[in-house]
Amino acid sequence: MAESLVAPLVSSSGFGAAKRDTILHALARAIEKYPDDPFATIDDDRLTYRQLDRKANALARSLATLGVAKGNTVVSLCENSSDVLIMWFAINKLGAIWVPINRAYRGEFLRHQVADADAKIAICDGEYLERFVEIADALPQLELILCRQPVSHPRCRFTILPFDDHRGADGAPMPIVVEPADLTCLIYTSGTTGPSKGCMISHNYMCSVGRQARRIMRQERHDTTWTPLPMFHIGALLFITAALVEGQHIAIARSFSLGTFWDDIEKSGATSAMLMASIFALVAHAPDTPAMKRCYGRLKRLSGVPISAEVRKIWHERFGVPWANSWGYGQTEGTNICMVTPDDDPPEDCAGRPAEEFEMMIVDANDEPVPDGTVGEIVYRPRAPNTMFEGYWRRPEATAAAWRNLWMHSGDLGRMEKGWLYFCDRAKDYLRARGENISSYEVERAYSAHPDIAEVAVHATGTQNADDEVKVTVVLRAGATMTEHDLCLWSIDRLPYFAVPRYYEFRTEIPKNPTGRIQKYKLREDGITATTWDRQSAGIVLRRGNS
Repeated sequence: MAESLVAPLVSSSGFGAAKRDTILHALARAIEKYPDDPFATIDDDRLTYRQLDRKANALARSLATLGVAKGNTVVSLCENSSDVLIMWFAINKLGAIWVPINRAYRGEFLRHQVADADAKIAICDGEYLERFVEIADALPQLELILCRQPVSHPRCRFTILPFDDHRGADGAPMPIVVEPADLTCLIYTSGTTGPSKGCMISHNYMCSVGRQARRIMRQERHDTTWTPLPMFHIGALLFITAALVEGQHIAIARSFSLGTFWDDIEKSGATSAMLMASIFALVAHAPDTPAMKRCYGRLKRLSGVPISAEVRKIWHERFGVPWANSWGYGQTEGTNICMVTPDDDPPEDCAGRPAEEFEMMIVDANDEPVPDGTVGEIVYRPRAPNTMFEGYWRRPEATAAAWRNLWMHSGDLGRMEKGWLYFCDRAKDYLRARGENISSYEVERAYSAHPDIAEVAVHATGTQNADDEVKVTVVLRAGATMTEHDLCLWSIDRLPYFAVPRYYEFRTEIPKNPTGRIQKYKLREDGITATTWDRQSAGIVLRRGNS
């Protein structure tokens, strides 16, 4: 049964010619081939494939006695640990759906996702228990919390029990009750334009992106991937699944530490790493350490976004990393829509080529395809069933709106040139000033090259309309002495005249949501603050000849 699920399907139309799989069938195959090989090491806790299966079976039987059944949802709010992996597989062994929640969430953010998922049972770390207690009266459907570390708590409406008392003891094999189209988890979007929505992730989707990650990273059977990404993040989950479907080893840190990064790489035996955002530059510019020198050339592959050309060069020359991949485009709804493999020679600023699993095109406001080089909305659809999300949980209207004209509408702007996708901007962040369209993404890329800038956001002031006043909000690096006037002159030398912002503001931090995405709507709402510097008031006049 486990083997037959991964056989390619045949379709004369081209749709459906793909493997079909579930994470439980993938685990069963791994146990048949290499039961005692290490699968996951999380901090110092190592699980073999067989150990994961037995512990998940025991927990699944215990959860069944608590009422968890096929189709139910179970929420978790936990730090990275082997228990998170065990609970994911245990919940799925019952045909139930795992709902990992961002550890930063509390209050209304937490209430919304727990209530929306309609979960009756939650599992959490002791340090997060109080967050549930604080909103207990607003979660009428929640009946039970299993707490991983015993902590004192006030009496509240739902029952709180120690997780350790419900790990179970019977690890005997269990029948697999899920199919490729069944849901393995709900991953909630960031909710930047409204309440976050639960993306329904099927087993086959998760296995498909795992196989894609294998193509991107070109790993061998005994390679180890290291990542500090949180296990509520789709990026971490897809690399866990990549290791699972290929019988490899994944090492997961509880959190990222710049001071111990190379020690962690050395200890784990990692040959590749999946990182994110500022980590690339932080490691690239960190002082030498003995572990760093010992690890020269150890990492063969690096993946994540974003990596600038400058930082990519540092990782190659200073650390001996031959393949640093930050090309790619995707969303939680559809991961790895565009990708790059080591065989490709992509332009530095592109997002990659459309993956074989998807069709993709660029369209105008009427969903008509636009010519190469023209900016439009990125839309896509799968070439095989269950290779992207199944829709938004309990939101059929939102799903239908996103899927209009039988294409998934990303809400992102891009252009195609010679088969390569170039990401231009989030549609809601695109600007228009002096009669010209401006990609805030491309302007931010230009600012990111400035050595004094740590973070930057380019945005409108107030409501975006036919002609925006452009503002740049900046966080300076420690020790920087640049002024707003200096940055304005730098902008004039490097940006098209129409893209040079009128307003400049230096802040100690830029508002972000709990997943780390900059909240430009808040910056737009802030508008022109008391600390905003105005180019026009300073007497600097732009002309076409300025650029």
